[in-house]
Amino acid sequence: MVEFKVVLGDPKTGKSYQKVVSDDSLKGKKIGDKIDGDLLGLEGYELEITGGSDNSGFPMRKDLPGTDKKKLLLSGGVGVKKGFRKGREAGLRIKKTVAGNTISEKTVQINAKVVKEGKKSVAELLSPQAEAPAEEPKKENSNE
Repeated sequence: MVEFKVVLGDPKTGKSYQKVVSDDSLKGKKIGDKIDGDLLGLEGYELEITGGSDNSGFPMRKDLPGTDKKKLLLSGGVGVKKGFRKGREAGLRIKKTVAGNTISEKTVQINAKVVKEGKKSVAELLSPQAEAPAEEPKKENSNE
């Protein structure tokens, strides 16, 4: 079974949450597809896949169909450095490796955002429970 790290962005609060999902139902989904929030334990939520990255760290690009990595001649957008996009001549392009828009067993991270909210907030459902760390006993200093 494949393990995905789903990074869920909540546009309402501006916070993001990470959840590890071991489910094959995400394989074959594409960027822009809607998924049910029950998959992440979010009852009543609807999520939209916005991107991700593969096992080599290459970002998924919406306009590249399939699951393979390709070297594309890009002028901006996903996979291109910020410094390259600004302050350069119009028409300047660079060759970069990016992954396709379809989730496969090579995909490690999936980015998603909340489209439809449920009854409880995302923070209540996904935030880690605050566990108080056990206090360590104080060591007495014998040099006194």
